[in-house]
Amino acid sequence: MKWLTWPLRLIGFLLWYAWELVLSNVAVTRDVLTPGQGSSPIVIRYRTRCRSEFETVLLSVLISLTPGTLTLATVARPPEGSHSAASDAGAGDDGAAGTEEYDIFVHAMYSDGPQDARSSLQEMETHMLNGIRPGGGPR
Repeated sequence: MKWLTWPLRLIGFLLWYAWELVLSNVAVTRDVLTPGQGSSPIVIRYRTRCRSEFETVLLSVLISLTPGTLTLATVARPPEGSHSAASDAGAGDDGAAGTEEYDIFVHAMYSDGPQDARSSLQEMETHMLNGIRPGGGPR
């Protein structure tokens, strides 16, 4: 039944992201136009809840489009609990395509530390997944 609300959730996400974009632009503009530097740059590794490459790329693009943040790299990691010697050797593909999970490295200019940056990314990811998945948000 959640798929019936999907168009509204998608519109809600787009409106939320547009507002976040405005707030980010204001923060960067204020920092540029005022004396001193108000930024506190940080690079973090963020463990995503994305289930596909599309979701991971979309999240990475949304992060990079937001002023003050930049996606530096995306790293695939095997799903938890599937660690084996065959996967370490790069052999033995058991047909589990599309089950990889991803970590992204993000450079953030305005955060109060790693946990603050991760919580902001998690909020963005939650809104994005809730908006683009017809069945609903994160796991």
